[in-house]
Amino acid sequence: MSYLCGCLNGAYYIGKIASNQDIRELGSSNAGARNAGRVFGRIAFIYTVIIDALKTVIPLLIAVYLFNMAVFLLGCIALAILIGHIWPVQLQFRGGKGVVVYLAVALALAPLTLIVVGLTLLVGLKIKSNFTLIGLIAISTIPVTLTILSKPVLAGIFIIMLLIVILVHRNED
Repeated sequence: MSYLCGCLNGAYYIGKIASNQDIRELGSSNAGARNAGRVFGRIAFIYTVIIDALKTVIPLLIAVYLFNMAVFLLGCIALAILIGHIWPVQLQFRGGKGVVVYLAVALALAPLTLIVVGLTLLVGLKIKSNFTLIGLIAISTIPVTLTILSKPVLAGIFIIMLLIVILVHRNED
């Protein structure tokens, strides 16, 4: 079920609804929020982020509050959502790069880590203007922060997800 939630790709469906076009054939050919914003504008970016965040946060919060699942199982849910987002079956396994999903998992399971991400992003962009590089460095602070906070299982889950996100970004300029 978590994988199928991840397969609901906001950028793809916004593109289809807004202009009956496949986002994967436009711009960077990526079905993610950043490309949706470039191709269809700021509103498309915002809606894509909202859809991708909700498809992530809702299953996790249900698992936490209705089923009181252990952290390891929450990590499995988060990982399945991320995999569904990046490799959605109905889109021939061509989805987004997973940054919004990764951050939405942090919002649901470790919201304090997002403060460190934000501060790192602000400082990094003052030093260098490469948003992709600085963004990846900023999200890399989540497992480090969790390790400092003595949450090793959650840190491990975020390391696995981070490695996947970095892997799919490897061809980014």
